[in-house]
Amino acid sequence: KLNIAQRYLIPRQTESAGLKEDEISITDGAVREIIRSYTREAGVRNLERCISKICRKVVREILTEKKKTCHQVTRRNLEKYLGVTKYRFGLAEKNDQVGQVTGLAWTEVGGELLTIESQVMPGKGKSMHTGSLGEVMQESIHAAMSVIRSRASVLGIEDDFFQTHDFHVHVPEGATPKDGPSAGIGMCTAMISAITQIPVSSEVAMTGEITLRGEVLPIGGLKEKLLAALRGGIKTVIIPEDNKRELKEIPKEVTSQLAIKPVKWIDQVLEIALTSMPDALGKKSSEKIVVSQKKKRGKEGRVRTH
Repeated sequence: KLNIAQRYLIPRQTESAGLKEDEISITDGAVREIIRSYTREAGVRNLERCISKICRKVVREILTEKKKTCHQVTRRNLEKYLGVTKYRFGLAEKNDQVGQVTGLAWTEVGGELLTIESQVMPGKGKSMHTGSLGEVMQESIHAAMSVIRSRASVLGIEDDFFQTHDFHVHVPEGATPKDGPSAGIGMCTAMISAITQIPVSSEVAMTGEITLRGEVLPIGGLKEKLLAALRGGIKTVIIPEDNKRELKEIPKEVTSQLAIKPVKWIDQVLEIALTSMPDALGKKSSEKIVVSQKKKRGKEGRVRTH
């Protein structure tokens, strides 16, 4: 889009407005900001409209000032011509958070970062979900909960925990409808983080459908999702192993700047995303038993020697 704007759109609109080359200059940074914060489209129609609006305002400035100067449009003074930004350009969370995961979503205008939040509160085992979630995404929450419950002992979760606590999953920007199965591993990871109170790395984003056995299934829109991760400052991206073959079709400029981790099971996701792995139930007690048994055997051994 940047190249199209500089090669075709800007020259066409400056000529249409009657401007000369030495009367206006729109920097690459300004064009990039227009694309990210003032338009949200697959094409360039609204981008051209914004450029046309800038050109008309520059013409008015020239007629008002009545002196020949080059009007430079930059990222800093863009609001002067287009007003406040219309869209929030997605950037990753800077700090590790408990119960918060960065997912990756595909939309008709490209890929986007998707924040997934989970909270655990004392209660009676109720499950809530908010954020204009579609039916498929709601089913992903139920599947993720079943995965967690089946792995409770491995994750260090007590048996009665699910009967004494309520669970809430929220995907921000509630006015925007969301659906699809690719947020399954993100929801599962967010819920495990909230339950175990282990933070999720802010440098990691993930996408993948989850089954009741904890298997990670392939997703669509991988290229767009990786581009969104790169734009958002993500360093590590977790993808389904079955999508690994698609990496050959993605430009090296993208894959070389990301640590892409193909996974098959949710356990692999947790090892990458969580800052530390939870201790399984009975691990500490079993270690104590082993130590006491070794001491006992040592004493018995000394008796037998004599």
